[in-house]
Parts: sequence; C-alpha cells; structure tokens
Amino acid sequence: MAVCVSQRPALYFVLSFLAAATFHRSVADVATDGSKSEEPPHRRFEYKYSFKGPHLAQSDGSIPFWIHGGSAIPSADQVRITPSLRSQRGSVWTKNKVNFEHWEAEVTFRVSGRGRTGADGLAVWFSTAQGIDGPVYGAADRDGSTQALGSCLRDFRNKPYPIRAKVTYYKKTLTVMINNGFTPDKEDYEFCTKVENMVIPTEGFFGISAATGGLADDHDVLSFLLFRLTEPGQQPPSVDAEIPKEEKDKYQEEFENFQQELDKKKEEFQKEHPNVQGEPIEDYESVNEREIRQVFEGQNRIHLEIKQLNRQLAMILDEQRRHVSVITDEINKKATSVESQQLGSVIATQQEVLKSLNELRTSFHNSLNQIGSVQQGNAAGMGTYETIQHFNDIKEHLHAVKRDVEQLAQRNAQNPAEKAVKCPEMPPMPSCLSTVHFAIFVVIQSVLFFCYVMYKSQQEAAAKKFF
Repeated sequence: MAVCVSQRPALYFVLSFLAAATFHRSVADVATDGSKSEEPPHRRFEYKYSFKGPHLAQSDGSIPFWIHGGSAIPSADQVRITPSLRSQRGSVWTKNKVNFEHWEAEVTFRVSGRGRTGADGLAVWFSTAQGIDGPVYGAADRDGSTQALGSCLRDFRNKPYPIRAKVTYYKKTLTVMINNGFTPDKEDYEFCTKVENMVIPTEGFFGISAATGGLADDHDVLSFLLFRLTEPGQQPPSVDAEIPKEEKDKYQEEFENFQQELDKKKEEFQKEHPNVQGEPIEDYESVNEREIRQVFEGQNRIHLEIKQLNRQLAMILDEQRRHVSVITDEINKKATSVESQQLGSVIATQQEVLKSLNELRTSFHNSLNQIGSVQQGNAAGMGTYETIQHFNDIKEHLHAVKRDVEQLAQRNAQNPAEKAVKCPEMPPMPSCLSTVHFAIFVVIQSVLFFCYVMYKSQQEAAAKKFF
C-alpha cells in the first residue's frame, strides 16, 4: 500500500492506493457486518513510529526511531526529503515494525518551488521492507498506477499553509482525508477517497520517499504522527506488555548499574568537598546578571577603541606641529615676499587643521570620561544616549576637518601661479612638503579616520540591539 503525491503539469494532488505484492486482498474472507457501531475507536499515540518538530533531529543529524537515506536532510523543524535539485532521491523509514491491526497516520508536508510545474512527487509507504531505493518516488517499484484502488485530485503546490493528509485503516476500510493548505485549522479536512474490504498485514514499516527529475521542488515533511486504533469496549495492550521480558530485564539491569555508579560518584564528591555537603552549587548567572555583564563588556570595548583613536590623533598632531615648525623656520630664514605669502597661507591652514584636531581630541577625552562615569555610576547600562551623542559630535568634527581640507585643495587648484612657486630648498634636515601633497595626505587621513569611526559606530549600534 502506498499513498502517493504526484506532481503533474496541471498541479494536482493525487492519492493512489496500490495493491503491492507484499499485501493481499481477500474479499472472500471479509465478513459483512451490517450492524456497524457509530462510536469512534480509541486512539493512542505511538511515539516510536512518529516524528515532529521543534526538536525533530538530534545533534548527530539522526531522527529518533527512524532512519533516513539518499538526499533526505533532517533538521529541527522538518525533514527535507529532496531539495529543489535535479535527479534527487530521498526517504525516511521507521526502524521498528508496526504490529497492530488498526491505525491512523497524519502526515504534514509542504511542496514548494519556483516553476509553474514541479516533479516528481512524494509517497507514503507501508511495506514489509524498508529503505529500498527505486524509481517510484524515490522507493522501489511495487505496483503501477493501473492497480490504483482509489484516488483524488487536489492542488497542493506553494500553498500558504502546509498540506495535511489523514490516512485511517480501521475494520478493513482505508479512508483518506485531505487538508488543502488554505487554512491553519488542523481539523479542516476534506474527503478524498475510501476503499472498503481491504486487508493489510498487521506487520510492516512506514516510510516517506520523494524524487525529482528534470524538474525539481522542495519536498518537506513537517511531521508524521501514528495512532493505534482500538475498537470500543476493548482495552489496548499496555506499553509494558509490548516489551519482551528479555528487554525489560536488560533495561532494568542497566538502570540499576547506572544508579549504583551515580551513588558512588556522589559519595566520592562528598568526601572530596565536605564543606559543600547538602548545599546546592550555583554556577549559573541570572538574566539580569548576564545583561549587565554584556553591557560592561560592550562599554569596555568602546573605551579601548577610543583610547586607540586618541593615540592616533596624538601622533597626527605631533606630525602637524613638526611640519608647522619646519615651515616657520624657513620663513625666518628666507624673507622673499611671494614665498612668505604662500608659506603664511600654509601655516594658517596648518593652524586651522591643528585647531580641528585639537577639538576632535577634546571630544575623544570627553567620550572617555563619559564612559568611565557610566561604568562607575550605573550597572544597568545608563548613559548610552550620551555616548551616542559624543560619537555624533565626533562625526561632525570630522566633517568640519574634511571641509577645511577640501577648501584648501580647491584654493590651491584655483591659483596655478602659486602652484608654480617651488618650496625653498631646505638644509639637509627634512625636505619641504608641498601644499598639494600635504592636502592629499590630510584628506586621506581624514577620510580613513572618518570611515573607521563610522564603522565602529555601526558595530556598537548593532550590538546594542541585543541589550
């Protein structure tokens, strides 16, 4: 028996019930029961034959009580039987055989793709063999479509909600109900098909398989839930009765051994730590403590970054002062009018740059003091707004420096006569630095520094979202 989801060009949902070679149908053995009871059967969830999220897969990628193969990819919320790639096959099968007569399976799946048509399809299997790869929706060929006992057509691709199929086998009758995926209501089922006088063996494996060909879709199974059905008035067998006595004894022995080892380790720990006997060990931090720790760590990182920027500013200021002193010495040595005017303008520009850099350095000092006061005065992370304001002030100062440097470069470009004037020859000490080179150097340094401050500000703003 197989419940198949076939993807046709018309985008329909096809459920076919195939009489496999491992199954048999004997209508002569089915006794007609005219007095059918309307009372619903008792349902018991069988976790050993089911899976669902949100913790579907284990850390090693396996599914409890299930095996998967081919291109199947288990995750925390679903099992992707086949991805939207060509020529893929995948399947999942129960590890243990089902050994009860009546059952009900609820399958939740989603088939999605970008194209108008998809392929190849998905099938739900109940077979005496498991994990067999083949051409029929990723599993072995058991029967053909000409032997279908019942079917229905439904549109199922790219629906807003997952598709749900409920397959019930009770009193030799197989019934299929479908949720079309337009509503989140789990009980909103539509009748698909019903096959009566169908005899299915009581032992077998459940499986789900899918395949892709030239066209491809994502075939995702979100859950497979199996329920044992018991007729009214009959008590279902207990869980302990289903476990063989040998396995019970084995599990009991393992439990006793584990309990003895645990008691032994407790005694050893109490002997090694006599001061903590009977006292709980608290190694976990609360939510408030974790948030406060994260705030302090973020402020410390900001503090270190601003310190580093302060050191870089100090180096730039020293370099500017050295250039100003060199140019001033040259003015004192050579008193030519043209050269004096040009050098005077360079000195004025240098002084403006030094003034802007000094203001920027002052802002950095204020930011450092503000962060220090926040860390000392409040453990809850107050003062974040003031820190952001200081960073905005730093950005404004950087913009001012950039504008001054651009004006200097434009003024030099508008006076070609001044460009032609060469710097006076310097004694063997350092050579004279031209205005254009200096302007380019300052522009590059300012742009790099501005980019760095903007990058760090964005990082800090992104980190504060988690606080």
